[in-house]
Amino acid sequence: MDLCEVHLTRVDRLAGRREAGVIQHLGELRDGDVVDLNGIQVTSATRTALDCATVMDTEHSLTVVNDLLYRKLTSVEDLAEGQEFMTKWPGSLRHGLVLQLADGRCGGSVGEGRTLYLIFRQGLPMPEPQYAIKTSAGDVFAYVDFAWPEYGVFLEFDGRIKYQELLKEGESPTDVVLHEKKRQDRIERLTGWRCIRITWADLYQPERTAALIRQELFRNGVSAG
Repeated sequence: MDLCEVHLTRVDRLAGRREAGVIQHLGELRDGDVVDLNGIQVTSATRTALDCATVMDTEHSLTVVNDLLYRKLTSVEDLAEGQEFMTKWPGSLRHGLVLQLADGRCGGSVGEGRTLYLIFRQGLPMPEPQYAIKTSAGDVFAYVDFAWPEYGVFLEFDGRIKYQELLKEGESPTDVVLHEKKRQDRIERLTGWRCIRITWADLYQPERTAALIRQELFRNGVSAG
């Protein structure tokens, strides 16, 4: 979202307008829709999520909603209640799809949230986010970004921030890549699954990326039951 513009909700029942980087919206605020932040009145996380879904496209508003769910600043129940209140508002038709796809497990990474949207938009089987991989003893060894257990495939989104977070003192980027390769190898040995890796660049080629994922999912002619 373009942060050069500030969105305000008017409560004086006058029509909204746009001027000098400020976009005013005619709207109605419920009790609890306004909170105090450092002495400034702002909309609550729940209301902000729904407002974003009215003015942004589905893919990008979904990343906002996922982030707020991930940080437990709102809940699916609160969002659904707010959606009912805003049913007839301009842009509110997107709310249903956004809430259908919203998943706080993807909120820790914008890349993962956009990957999930790509998978949905391209008509691929929906995966399980943040899937736990366990050892033979039943201990959780790792979590993969997405998994299709029925297809024997998991997917990892490789973003620059992910590797920066894994970088320990005294290590080089090469060390991190080698550690990640060992992690992948062990996951494959534990599960017998195949790994797909995508990057930011792949998100900008959705048809090509979806074709690669589809090829891997249906490599052995597997179909969902």
